[in-house]
Amino acid sequence: MQEAFYLFTEIILVPLNYLIRKYMQIINNYEEYKSLEGVMVGSSPWHTIDQQQIDRFADATLDHQWIHVDSERASIESPYGSTIAHGYLTLALIPYLWKQIASVQNVNLEINYGIEDLRFGMPVKVNSEVSLQATIRSVNDLRGMVKVVVGARLVVRDESKPAYTGNVVFLYQFK
Repeated sequence: MQEAFYLFTEIILVPLNYLIRKYMQIINNYEEYKSLEGVMVGSSPWHTIDQQQIDRFADATLDHQWIHVDSERASIESPYGSTIAHGYLTLALIPYLWKQIASVQNVNLEINYGIEDLRFGMPVKVNSEVSLQATIRSVNDLRGMVKVVVGARLVVRDESKPAYTGNVVFLYQFK
């Protein structure tokens, strides 16, 4: 049985790792980033936001509103019929989801600098699957630091409106 598991693992994981490397955007320097201006660089794999993740975020932020953490009450009183993720939880996923789309290499320093023009479009219900769609809006060299503005759109599986849209700003210092 163990041999079958290892064979299954090799058959499935090796091609999966190849596909991830093949379709993930690798960025090594300012010039490569600059060449991607205006390009939709990709979408992250789907990520499920479950109640445990919502509860942990509530604990970390001390935001225990019932609409986020009380499943029983939310099923009765919420207009959504269930608990929903904190809007800021969905934003906090940006660095994780971005790293599923692009691998920025050869950097000494990477800073989450801000978010511009953010608009929430709809709540994310518990157990929803979300994916980040990213477009490089602008890339500028600021005397050694590279400022990158990424258009971010968080889509929810089987929903027509995004959870949010905005422009995420990263700063990089390449080696």
